[in-house]
Amino acid sequence: MNWLVLLLIVIVFLGLKWQKIYRPSMLVWTALCWVGCFFFLRFGFSAPLPVSIIREYMIIISMALMAYVSSDKKRWSEVWDPIVHFINNKDKSKRLYDMMAILPILVMIFVYMGGQSTEINAPGFSRSVHPAPPSTISFKGKTIDLVKGHNPLREIEKSDPEKFKSHLQNGKKVYYQNCFFCHGDAMLGKGIFAYGLDPIPTDFVDPATIGMLTEAFLFWRVSKGGIGLPDEGAPWASAMPAWEDFLSEQEIWEVIAFLYEYTGNTPRALEHHE
Repeated sequence: MNWLVLLLIVIVFLGLKWQKIYRPSMLVWTALCWVGCFFFLRFGFSAPLPVSIIREYMIIISMALMAYVSSDKKRWSEVWDPIVHFINNKDKSKRLYDMMAILPILVMIFVYMGGQSTEINAPGFSRSVHPAPPSTISFKGKTIDLVKGHNPLREIEKSDPEKFKSHLQNGKKVYYQNCFFCHGDAMLGKGIFAYGLDPIPTDFVDPATIGMLTEAFLFWRVSKGGIGLPDEGAPWASAMPAWEDFLSEQEIWEVIAFLYEYTGNTPRALEHHE
């Protein structure tokens, strides 16, 4: 979450509440609440929300504001009367006509400019579904080797199976607290948010996905998220957050081990070169 955006919105609303120079009407308050919610959804998260989700939430917020305003005669009057007065006031009829004429023109200009500024060009490079990872990454100040690195939990998989099982249980907990909303409770990429995302989440059960990858590769993708994709993975529109901001190194290794255990896939073995 982008706390700076949230803080700015709170400061604006508190400033309007406690200052004595201008007291906004209920109409202005309603409009400001709507705009504030939109800015929070649009800019308040480090991983951008899909447009479809923002649209759905804004519809819900609009209905909630309408219900709140219309539930009290005084509030409804404070919102509706200025609008009716503006429309019916002959002294302001010219402004109304100007607005009715200008708004469609502005919309046409916006659509025209948007269409003209969008250039459809062939990509300058081929896109890779599984782009090559960097040789190393920095994780909370620690260097992780993605070429020779491995899941440290595999060291106790056979020597201490009970302890390894406890790590799998914690990985399961981490997955269902954070990941299943998109990737689904069966890991098929069909979570409750899946079809609001572009691209849709990965199907981990498919052996052509994590079965083709090393656990170090998954650590990189989970920790750095969609925003960490290199150029050959572009254009990315993934809503996958950088989980290094929320999970510890051990929790990421645990959830990776759980993914393979649940799906029955085997991690790709490290390649040894002479």
